[in-house]
Amino acid sequence: MEMNGIEKRFHGVHALKNVHFDLRCGEIHALVGENGAGKSTLMKVLTGIYQADGGEMTYLGSPYTVKNIGEAQHAGISMIHQELNMMNHLTVAQNIFIGRERMSGNLLIKDAEMVKETQKLFDHIGIKIDPQTTLGNLTVGRQQMVEIAKAVSRDCRLLILDEPTAALTQAEIEELFRIMYDLKEKGIGMIYISHRMDEIKRISDRITVMRDGEYIGTVNTADVTKDQIINMMIGRVVYEDPKTHSEVPEGAEVVLEVKNLCSGKTIRDVSFVLRRGEILGLSGLMGAGRTEVARAIFGADPYDSGEIYINGKKVDIKSPADAVKHGIGYLSEDRKRYGLMLLKSVAENTAIASMDRYVKSGIIDDGKLKKEAAEYNAKLRTKTPSMDQILKNLSGGNQQKVIIARWLIQDCDILIFDEPTRGIDVGAKSEIYTLMNELSKQGKSIIMISSELVEILRMSDRVMVMCEGRKTGELDISEANQENIMQLATMRESI
Repeated sequence: MEMNGIEKRFHGVHALKNVHFDLRCGEIHALVGENGAGKSTLMKVLTGIYQADGGEMTYLGSPYTVKNIGEAQHAGISMIHQELNMMNHLTVAQNIFIGRERMSGNLLIKDAEMVKETQKLFDHIGIKIDPQTTLGNLTVGRQQMVEIAKAVSRDCRLLILDEPTAALTQAEIEELFRIMYDLKEKGIGMIYISHRMDEIKRISDRITVMRDGEYIGTVNTADVTKDQIINMMIGRVVYEDPKTHSEVPEGAEVVLEVKNLCSGKTIRDVSFVLRRGEILGLSGLMGAGRTEVARAIFGADPYDSGEIYINGKKVDIKSPADAVKHGIGYLSEDRKRYGLMLLKSVAENTAIASMDRYVKSGIIDDGKLKKEAAEYNAKLRTKTPSMDQILKNLSGGNQQKVIIARWLIQDCDILIFDEPTRGIDVGAKSEIYTLMNELSKQGKSIIMISSELVEILRMSDRVMVMCEGRKTGELDISEANQENIMQLATMRESI
């Protein structure tokens, strides 16, 4: 596949400017860049979701034009999106053959034949999943492998993987990489979109970098360092050294205290304190109960027992509205489901939690709302043509910045950031890290939930670790390292 001089404009934005990209048979080619760099737009042109405004494409030596996803799939080009689009109530085999069901003469679906063909397909690419299992019973990682198998079953020659490891465990990542290596041996070319530099260095043969909708360059993976890739992406080097000591002043007051919080088996007698100006890192493996604790504190989920104190006063938080009144803001892990209004403007999404301050005599002061929304989004370097832009037209990283602006405009004293940099490129990560440090210096207190130990060690003043709904330990950042955090994160109760 070769793409030359690709142009795309929409919504007043020049999204792609004379972009070049090529892919060889049997190659894993990483496509990297900051959020909003144009990676997804380029892939949507390749798969027919968008029509290019200029440029040319060739595929397998011939000119290539495509009007929709169906045409791309028919040509052997498939994309595995970060958010999977499958039928959870159907079996694995039924998902593999959806739209191409094996039918008998009397219009009955031949399930047994589809199960047999699915098993043969799985054996061919080394996937160990029962074709008769209901898809919804599988983990996200296993569902992703089913989607890859579905693409291969369509005689796929070019496979695009968009942030494929974002929600996977380490074991699932290893299995995914094994399958990718196997597909590579079979001559399938793969485009790998990811922000995880270690994975890119490990899995790819070449790397193409985009910035602000433009092609920056293509390099052989073996010939560049991570810092060089990052410098190409953002025009500067970003250093991620761990924090060596707590920056919380000695004797800082406790702003939040949680005592004996319980909720079924997901939160089991959890107690901790948060001090003014502190960044408390909340670490643990998937299913440890970190998000459940955050949602209970914010009033998004009920809890069975326990007490919450803010500035020494016991509070009763039964809803997010109660939490906001007490000065708590929450950046949800699942932002598209719980945080974003994709069809509303940037201004509306920024101001929704603070709307009372813009209403006089039942009328919204639209000018004041947009002015303050613009001010806070400017602080975060949110890339948007205007405050009237519909949120869904922004990149994922810029959508995330809008939610952070929402809680800054509300002037919350306690901020809960659940996976604040998930799906965000290294440049945007650095900006959010800088912002969090600035907020803590202003006296804001932050609970940061993260699955990335490097992030925990870089940002936290103190680390609280959970396992299976329990708090298993606390570490001052001066004594925390990956080994002792993982030891606490795997401290299961003896049976």
